[in-house]
Amino acid sequence: MGGPLGGAEWLEGTFASGFLINIFASRWSAEGIKLFGVLTILISTILFLVAIFYPDFRYFFS
Repeated sequence: MGGPLGGAEWLEGTFASGFLINIFASRWSAEGIKLFGVLTILISTILFLVAIFYPDFRYFFS
């Protein structure tokens, strides 16, 4: 590895991206992997906050 690479650049186009992220992630660019990460964190945070204030929502997905 020639220089400092971020996680998305390292995972781009590898089997590991398909194994760790999504079955189709090996086709994604580094920007797509970064977008997936940001959206996952955003959605998880929103659902976490909603579940704190509305406890019945916790059982919606189970």
